[in-house]
Amino acid sequence: MSAPTITAYLKTYCGWSEGVRAIMRKYALAYEEKDIIKNPAFRWEMEQKSGQPLSPCVIVNGEMLADVSGEEVERYLLSQGLVGANEQAPDAPINSACSDAQHAAMAAGQLPPSAKIKLV
Repeated sequence: MSAPTITAYLKTYCGWSEGVRAIMRKYALAYEEKDIIKNPAFRWEMEQKSGQPLSPCVIVNGEMLADVSGEEVERYLLSQGLVGANEQAPDAPINSACSDAQHAAMAAGQLPPSAKIKLV
């Protein structure tokens, strides 16, 4: 099984984006992350490639998965035989938005740029 080529358009702090990252960690997959918050050009690129503005978007071997959760990415990878079954639990929720408390902290600027959100 050869490693897939993956590009992920993600937000810096986002439950859905962290779910995609959790799947990449679960399967130890190398991927290129394009942060659409830190670099608006990546948002534009994502919108051009996906035809829509919602994230996360993940390109796997040239196939665009638009507005997906980590759960959907995992299902796709398994269905295409790109990863083998793995019973290890992801280290973050893979089908969840940020909590209201996390959104409030982000809006108040209480999360440092290097902080990793721990989803509840």
